[in-house]
Amino acid sequence: MNKSKKKKVIISGGGTGGHVFPAIAIANALKKLEPTIDILFVGAQGKIEMEKVPKAGFPIEGLWISGFHRKLTLRNLLFPIKLISSLIKANRIIRKFKPDAVVGVGGYASGPTLEVAARRGISCLIQEQNSYAGVTNRLLANKAKTICVAYENMEKTFPKEKLNVTGNPVRQDIWKSNNTLQAAIKHYNFDSSKKTVLIVGGSLGAKSINEAMRNNASNILSSPNLQFLWQAGKLYIDEFSQCDTAKLSNVTITDFIDRMDLAYKMADVVIGRAGALTISELCLVGKPTILIPSPNVAEDHQTHNAMALVEKNAAILVKDKDASNDMITTAVQLLQDKNQQEQLSQNIKQLGKPHADEDIAKAVLRLMD
Repeated sequence: MNKSKKKKVIISGGGTGGHVFPAIAIANALKKLEPTIDILFVGAQGKIEMEKVPKAGFPIEGLWISGFHRKLTLRNLLFPIKLISSLIKANRIIRKFKPDAVVGVGGYASGPTLEVAARRGISCLIQEQNSYAGVTNRLLANKAKTICVAYENMEKTFPKEKLNVTGNPVRQDIWKSNNTLQAAIKHYNFDSSKKTVLIVGGSLGAKSINEAMRNNASNILSSPNLQFLWQAGKLYIDEFSQCDTAKLSNVTITDFIDRMDLAYKMADVVIGRAGALTISELCLVGKPTILIPSPNVAEDHQTHNAMALVEKNAAILVKDKDASNDMITTAVQLLQDKNQQEQLSQNIKQLGKPHADEDIAKAVLRLMD
């Protein structure tokens, strides 16, 4: 390729924050390494990327595409039509934009986009966030020249010679925060003499985690030396904000935590789901962690994510169905065992990859050379 030519890249995929935010981080890293690079996103109409990508300052095109459901539904009958429509539009976008490389981050839109790019002889890179690869990325593996992964032992799914273990990109404001513990405690109006448990179930919330909090009012009341910052999520805040647990003096409930850097700084133990983005953040902040994988995700990939940490003694797993019985008691027991806290913290931090965004961006640029 002509070195003086302005480089162009398409980043495609999305559907969830776990796909979109790493994609934006990769785009920002590309801009940092190659300030004149031209970046275009291709997402799925009506999905989170259509809002978040423009807010991050990048243009995006939307495809009329969605997933294939196992049950016979009207949406499944529309799937072939949507796929053909998306392939035609992806072809039109690629022909007009003329990218030097295409990056797929998983999600529905990346399928048609990378399929068309590969047919046209354009170099492709896949970024897989989870320890168990999604269907789209598995189908696209033979189209990609490079596959960036967050976990080791992915050669069971992808060709070994294409693998590049980079980790998942994480927002720099979370792990590069210079805020002190005192600043975090002041921000949340917490007690510096008490240990803090942070409970996060994602921006929308996790029903089983919220129910576990609601059902453990007596256990939390009998632990006055602990304090709880509980993100119930936007879907569940109205339902759970009036429960007995939410009214306890050592519990603060909120729909959304907008300063995760301060929340992580203050936390002595974190309880959360096992999404790829959450785990990547936890590895960088190095907190003792209890993971409760969601059972409502494709091919149970959150359990695979969690087990990758549990097998290295880097986290504790509580099954979703056991959350009400075990979540709070496990947290209390962990806070009484300083050695286990230190062991979990050290082990999870060893898995962190703080330069994932830059490493992936460099791999993209190498495809263009």
